[in-house]
Amino acid sequence: MNEHIAKQFDVDLSNIRTRVLQLGGLVEKQVIQAMAALEDGDLALADLVIDQDHLVNRHEIELDEACTHIIARRQPTASDLRTVMMVIKTITDLERIGDEAKKIAKKSRTLHATDTRFAPRVPLQHAAALALDMLRKALDAFARSDATVAAQIARQDQEVDAEFKAIMRQLITFMMEDPRTITPSLDVLFIAKSIERIGDHAKNLSEYVVYMAKGRDVRHIGIEGIERETSDG
Repeated sequence: MNEHIAKQFDVDLSNIRTRVLQLGGLVEKQVIQAMAALEDGDLALADLVIDQDHLVNRHEIELDEACTHIIARRQPTASDLRTVMMVIKTITDLERIGDEAKKIAKKSRTLHATDTRFAPRVPLQHAAALALDMLRKALDAFARSDATVAAQIARQDQEVDAEFKAIMRQLITFMMEDPRTITPSLDVLFIAKSIERIGDHAKNLSEYVVYMAKGRDVRHIGIEGIERETSDG
């Protein structure tokens, strides 16, 4: 009976992991589409990203309920319970990435629906590409229970943070030199902040993988600490 329960738990958990990766793919697509809408001024694409938010929310609720049912039915202990709890945290961060994609789409719509003559030309694509790469690596690490990429993702997060600060400095310069750029500059700043937050959430995802795989909490120990905790030696 115990062996049967253990096997059923593995099946339930495998199904949930698959659905988490599906949710990850959905929010990744949202971010890509939101940035494309910003780049091309595609208002219909921006609207599509905004409309997809309800799908992300529905997936989050269903996955939360599935995790709750696993805890109630299987009563997992030790590492199994740790895995379920980290899956719940992963779901939350993925939903928040979807929220940030929605914010980008909304601001893109605002920027392109009004007079764009005073919109600052500040490059955002590099920061977005970094954040998306972090998200893809974190999802791949989740799929393979691979804790080794967490330090690399943490380093990329520092790059995204530096990009955000550089963008903010450029926008402040624009606003000081021409007050007519203030409103669109603030919209761009909000978009840059959403990109920075996507990087933060991707970093969180990689840290949850470390906790699932190794049982070690690496949230506040720095990159060198993460490297020590995730090394195979």
